[in-house]
Amino acid sequence: MAIEEEVAFLEDYVSDSVDYRGVPAGKLSTGGWRSAWYIIGVEVGERFAYFGIASNLITYLTGPLGQSTATAAVNVNTWSGTASMLPVVGAFVADAYLGRYRTIVIASLIYILGLGLLTLSAFLIIIRISEQRNDSVKTFFWVNILFFCSLYMVAIGQGGHKPCVQAFGADQFDSRDSKERISRGSFFNWWFMTLSAGITLSFLVVVYVQDNISWALGFGIPCLFMVMALALFLLGRKTYRYPKEDHKEKNALARIGRVFVTAYKNRKLNLADPGLGESLLEDGSSQKCRGWLECLGKALLPGEGGVEPCNRKDVEDAMALVRLIPIWITSVISTIPYAQYSTFFTKQGVTVDRKILPGFEIPPASFQSFIGVSILISVPTYERVFLPLARYITKKPFGITMLQRIGAGMVLSSFNMVVAALVETKRLEIAKEYGLVDRPDATVPMSIWWFVPQYILLGMIDVFSLVGTQEFFYDQVPTELRSIGLALSLSAMGLSSFLSGFLITVINWVTGKDGGDSWFNTNLNRAHVDYFYWLLAAFTAAGFLAFLFFSRLYVYRRVDQV
Repeated sequence: MAIEEEVAFLEDYVSDSVDYRGVPAGKLSTGGWRSAWYIIGVEVGERFAYFGIASNLITYLTGPLGQSTATAAVNVNTWSGTASMLPVVGAFVADAYLGRYRTIVIASLIYILGLGLLTLSAFLIIIRISEQRNDSVKTFFWVNILFFCSLYMVAIGQGGHKPCVQAFGADQFDSRDSKERISRGSFFNWWFMTLSAGITLSFLVVVYVQDNISWALGFGIPCLFMVMALALFLLGRKTYRYPKEDHKEKNALARIGRVFVTAYKNRKLNLADPGLGESLLEDGSSQKCRGWLECLGKALLPGEGGVEPCNRKDVEDAMALVRLIPIWITSVISTIPYAQYSTFFTKQGVTVDRKILPGFEIPPASFQSFIGVSILISVPTYERVFLPLARYITKKPFGITMLQRIGAGMVLSSFNMVVAALVETKRLEIAKEYGLVDRPDATVPMSIWWFVPQYILLGMIDVFSLVGTQEFFYDQVPTELRSIGLALSLSAMGLSSFLSGFLITVINWVTGKDGGDSWFNTNLNRAHVDYFYWLLAAFTAAGFLAFLFFSRLYVYRRVDQV
C-alpha cells in the first residue's frame, strides 16, 4: 500500500519543482501549456518592444543623429552584440542567486526604465532639431549621452529577461515525463512562432510610426507594451512551476568550477582505475572525446596536499559543458550573416522603389516583417509536415536530432548570403545603367520586392538554426544551469554581431584608404556590400564544415543526467 501511495505521489507531482507556495508542484494544478501560454505572451510583448527599437535603429542613427552608414552599422552591431552577450550575466545571476522568476521581474523594471528614458531622449532630440532647422543635425552632447545610456539600459534589461523567460517557460514541462518532454520540444517551436507575430507587428506598426509620425512616439509604444508584458507575467504567478532551490549545496557554477581547479591540480596524476574515466564517458563518447575530457576525470582522485576529490555528478556536469564549446564556436561563425538584416538590408531598401500601393511607400525596415511571416508559415509546416515525415523515415520520436536541425539552418544561412550578394549585384547594375552612381538620393528603379527572398530565408533559418540552438543548449546543460545554457545560445549571436562590426571596421579602413571607394561607402551606389556578402557566405560555409566535424564527435547527455 505504501509503495502504491509513493507511486501515486510521483505521478501527481513534479519531483524537482514547487508551486508559488513552496510546496511540491502538482502536475494538474501547475505548469504545462496553461502556464506556458502566459510566459509566451510575456515574450511576445518583450520582443515587440525590443525590435521596436532594434529594427529601425540604423535609420535613427543616420537620420536624427547624423551618423555615417559605416559608423551607424558598427554602433548597431555593438549594441545588439552587447544585448545578446549580457544574457550570460543575467543567467548567472538567476541560476546562482536570484532565481529565474525574481530575475525576470527585476530585469523587466530595468527594461521599462530604459525604454522610458529612450523616449525622453528622442523627444529632446526632436526639440533640438526643430530649434536648429537651418543648422546641422548635431544635438547637445548630454542628449546623446542620455540616448546611449538609455539604449544600453534596455540591453541590460533584455540581458536579464531573455534567457530566464524562455528557460522558465521550458521549466513548465517535466523532462522526466515522456509526454511532457515531447511537449517541451514543441514549446520551443510554438514559442518562436508566436513571438514572431509580436516582432512582425512591431515591424509594421512601430517602424511606420517612427518614420512617418514621431520617433518619440515610436519609442514610447514599446515602453507601453513592456509594461503590459510585466503585468501579464505577474498575473500567471499562481500557475507556474518554480525550480526547487537546493540550499544544501554550493551553486552549480561553484561546483563545476571546482572540477576544473581540482583536475588542474591533479594533472600529473594517473587514473589508478582506467575504467573510472571511461565510465564517465558512456555511450561511446569515451572513444570519441578522450582527448578533450579524460583529464577532467582526474578531479575524482584525491590529490596531493589533501586536495579533496570531486563527486561524479559534478565531473559529469563539467564534461557536459566542455562538450558544448566546439558547437558554440561554430555557431558564432555561422550567425555572422544574421547581423546584416537590421543594418545593410535596411539601408539597401532605402535606395530602391518602395511603393507597394499607389501613393503608399513602405518603410524599408518594415520589410523585416517578412521574417515573421516566414516563421509563422515555417513553424506549422515544420511541426505538422516535416516532423511526421522525419519520424516516419528515421523511426525516432523527435524526427531529427537537434544538431541536424542546427546544421540545416547553417546551410540555409550560407545560401542566404549568396542570394543577398546576387540581389545587391543586380541593384548596382541597375544604378549604373540609369546613371545613378553619383546620385545617392535618387531612387534606383528596382522594386523592393527583390529583397523578399532574403527575409523569407531568414525566417526559415530561425526555425531550424536559432530554435534548434536554443533547445540544444537548454537540453544539454545541467538542470541548475539552464538559464546559462540559453544565454550561451544567445551569446553566440551577440559575439557574431561584434565580429560583424569588427569586419566592417577593418574592411572599411582597408578598402577606403588612399581615396578608394569603401565597400561600405555612404553612397551605396558606389559601395560593394555584395563583396561583403560573398565573404560572409564563405565564412558560413567554413563554419558549417567545422560544425559537421564536431557534431560527429558529440554524444548527447542521458535524460537522467539532465
